[in-house]
Amino acid sequence: MDRITGKESGYHAIPHRSMRRRSGGAFIAMLCSACIVLFASEASAQCSARAVLQNRLTLKIAPSDAPPAPVTSAFAAPVWRTITVGTFANSFALLSALDAAGCGIGSVAEEILARPAFNVGTTKTSVELFAVSAAELGFQTDTARLADVYARARQLGFGLAAAEVAPQLRLQYFDQPMGEFLIAMEPIRTWKGDPVILAVANGGAGLVLIGQDGSADAEIPVASRFLFVRSNEAALAKAVRGGDEAATLGRR
Repeated sequence: MDRITGKESGYHAIPHRSMRRRSGGAFIAMLCSACIVLFASEASAQCSARAVLQNRLTLKIAPSDAPPAPVTSAFAAPVWRTITVGTFANSFALLSALDAAGCGIGSVAEEILARPAFNVGTTKTSVELFAVSAAELGFQTDTARLADVYARARQLGFGLAAAEVAPQLRLQYFDQPMGEFLIAMEPIRTWKGDPVILAVANGGAGLVLIGQDGSADAEIPVASRFLFVRSNEAALAKAVRGGDEAATLGRR
């Protein structure tokens, strides 16, 4: 009888424990849902003006009033920032990530990301970016033609970045101060045939990704800063120079 009672007691206890599991599961599900909502709200705020200001105050970033120093070669220029590309399956996933982060996307920029000429990398890769203004490249007029800026940069060993750099940088640069960076890239044409380059900007109301005139004759203010990469030749020269310096130190 005790065994039967024990079995019955055990049998009746199973539904009771199951109900507790279901209640616990429901509670966990509700908690997870709340976390997802909280995460989504936090993610959507990353590009807001308030979040940008908070990031800059947290990092204690002070504005720089230093005059631009002339850039003489790409391999002597300091790396401004390193980002990662090749982390999304396609441009639609990139757009979704930008939307989830609450980043503003201009209509032209959105069109460019949907064009067949816009490609995303298939391999996760680190990219070193170099922030250089037209004035630092040696232009002393108020404006300079985009084609001339590119030509001068190439002479110094810089190369054009992949178009994917623009939206990836937008997602990895939430502490951007007021102003903009033009992405030094091969222009991509809109459906109407207009050449466009992309820019990441902070206009005060939040962080945005926008399109700019990418025609060869576009006049660019010399204070505008471009983001270049090193050309393969410049990167190779730096590697060789570094190897020579290491060998010299080793012989001392």
